[in-house]
Amino acid sequence: MNNRQTELLKLIVEEYIKTAKPIGSKSLEEKLNCSSATIRNEMSYLEELGYLEKTHTSSGRIPSELGYRYYVDNIMIPKELNGDDMLKLQTIFKNQSLVLSDAIEKSLEIVSELTNYTLIALGSKSLENCLSKVEVIPITETNLVAIIVTDKGYVENRSFTIEDGISPLEVKQTVDLINKHVIGTPLDEVSAKLEFEVKPIIGDNVNHQKKLFDAFCNFINDVTNESNVKMKGRANILKQPEFSDADKIKKIISKFEDKDFISNIKEEDNGVKVYIGSETEFDNDVTIIKTKYNVNGEEGTLAIVGPKRMEYNRAMMLLEYLKENIENL
Repeated sequence: MNNRQTELLKLIVEEYIKTAKPIGSKSLEEKLNCSSATIRNEMSYLEELGYLEKTHTSSGRIPSELGYRYYVDNIMIPKELNGDDMLKLQTIFKNQSLVLSDAIEKSLEIVSELTNYTLIALGSKSLENCLSKVEVIPITETNLVAIIVTDKGYVENRSFTIEDGISPLEVKQTVDLINKHVIGTPLDEVSAKLEFEVKPIIGDNVNHQKKLFDAFCNFINDVTNESNVKMKGRANILKQPEFSDADKIKKIISKFEDKDFISNIKEEDNGVKVYIGSETEFDNDVTIIKTKYNVNGEEGTLAIVGPKRMEYNRAMMLLEYLKENIENL
C-alpha cells in the first residue's frame, strides 16, 4: 500500500466513524488533491485488498473489518485527552474518600458519558482478598441494606426484606457473629467457614437464625463466588445506527444480560488490546477494547464496548488513562 492509499484508507475510516455514511470519491478530492476518478481507482484497489467494502445502497465505500484492523495497527495516531475529559476523571481519582470499587464505578460512568459507549469492569477475587467487614443499615422496620467490604477496597451491597417480628437486636447479633468469625478470612474460604463454624453456633444466639443467616450467607456467597462485574452505559450502544434493527437489539441485550459471557471478556494480556467484529465473539458490528489492571495484587479487566465504527484513538487513550489512575489509587 503506497502513501496515497494509506492516506485514503485513513480518511475513509475516520470520516465513516464520524458520519456512519458511505464515503464517496467526490468528498475526498480536496483532501487528497487529486481527481475523483483517481480516488475511485484507489478505492477499487483497496476493495480488492479487502480493506474497503461497497454497500448496496450507495456507490461509496465503508471500512471492512480488515480495514479497521489495518487502521488500528498501522495508521491510527493516538488522540491526546482534552482538559475537560481529564478534569472530570481527576475529580474521581483525587477523591480520597472513595474506596477502589466506587472509584472504578464512577470513572466508568464518566467515560461512558464521554464516549456514548458501554463500559465494563471485571474484578477478580484473589486469595489475598479478604473479607474486611459486614455491615447492616436499617431503612425501615422490615427493610435493610447489607454491605460487604473487602480489604482490597471492594464494596457490595444488597437490600433485604425481613419478616415482622425479627428485632433489630437479632439482626445485630447475626451480623456481629458473622463478623467475629469471618473477618480477615480469604474470600474463597468464607463460605466454608460460615457453614461449618458459624452456622452450628448461631442458633444458640438468634431466635430467627435460619432465615437471617441464610439471607446473609446467600449475599456473601454471591459476592465471593462470582466475578465483580460493573457495567455502565449498557444502552449506549443501541443508540448507534448499526443497531437499529429489532433482532440486532435483542441479540445485543441478551449478550449484556449473560453473566457468563460478560465474565469471559476478561483480558489476560498486558497493554490495551483491540478486538474488532468477529474477533470479539460478541457481534460482527462490535469492537471491544480491553486492558488488564493490577492494584496491590488484585487483577481485573476494564473494557469499552462500542460499534465497530468506534473512535479508536480516543477510546484507547481513555482506557489507558483509566488503567494508569486506577493502579495508582
